Amino acid sequence: MHLKKGGKLYIRIDYKAGEKDIIEQDFQDHLAYVKNAAGERYLIGGGFSNIDGGMLLFEAENFEEAQEIAQNDPIIKMGLYRCDIFEWNLVVLSEDVVN
Repeated sequence: MHLKKGGKLYIRIDYKAGEKDIIEQDFQDHLAYVKNAAGERYLIGGGFSNIDGGMLLFEAENFEEAQEIAQNDPIIKMGLYRCDIFEWNLVVLSEDVVN
């Protein structure tokens, strides 16, 4: 992937949904899904320290594909977390990332 001004990335913000706790297997399924998605596209992600949730920043062809990627994550499909998807327009880039 080549980051460039005028390009787009997608942001997924995850929020805990309901009272059901995530078990270790659910988390491992989520990590496997995210690692697989990362192998196919630019993707970085992690959990928040101050709330129960996390964020992914990733590449997709369009908003519809970004939604599909997000909705197919096991923790979203199972209703353990809900997410919002944002289309992010790249306006300012560090000189270190511009090709």
